[in-house]
Amino acid sequence: MSERHEGKRPKQRVIRAPAIRRAELIDCAQHLFLLKGYDKTTINDVIEATGLSKGAFYHHFRAKEDLLEAIAERFAQQSLAFITSVQKSTSLDALQRLNVLLAMSREWKAENLPQLRAMFTTMLRPENAVLYLRVINAVFSAMAPTLAAMIEQGVREGVFDVPDARTAADALLWLGNGRQTIVVQAMAAAETGDVDEAAQLIFRRLKAEETIVDRILGLPPGSVELIGSIDYLKALIVAWNKKR
Repeated sequence: MSERHEGKRPKQRVIRAPAIRRAELIDCAQHLFLLKGYDKTTINDVIEATGLSKGAFYHHFRAKEDLLEAIAERFAQQSLAFITSVQKSTSLDALQRLNVLLAMSREWKAENLPQLRAMFTTMLRPENAVLYLRVINAVFSAMAPTLAAMIEQGVREGVFDVPDARTAADALLWLGNGRQTIVVQAMAAAETGDVDEAAQLIFRRLKAEETIVDRILGLPPGSVELIGSIDYLKALIVAWNKKR
């Protein structure tokens, strides 16, 4: 007669497809990088949080830097999806496509304010400088060729007048990134209750950028629409600054 062993059965390992496992690791790493900072997060932190073995982790990623690269690539692909979806519309000229793209971007930001607020405030911490720079470079590297193709189309249509589409695309992307300091100042003003000052800071910057973008693309003044009314901007700032 065989001896019966009582007690709990060993916990069975949940088997998931490699792509799902990889996505789980990226999700976990992104959360920890934003929570603790990239430099202070270790591979062991990620392994412990996911409950995977070291072997399972190293099956997907060789080092922490690979996780950072994967996070940056994810942001890049999400950003690229906006441009590619607009490019599929054959009924619009290049300027219309550009303005539709900008409108879609504003709408997406309004719909995802809580996530963007958390992401923005944490990525701009000094300890996340490496993460921020890697994400920005990945996003711009992915978007620049497609944005350049959109500009080249505008040149062929006689809508845009630029000597080099790729240089123009790079200039537009980095011009937008350059507003980071102004946005930080505006958010600080909003946190003190001065929504009007916050809105004015961003509004003035974006109106100036509109003029610069028009000139870069060789467009008449007022062609590119980066922002709506200042009242819309105020409402956005109030929603952004709302404690959640």
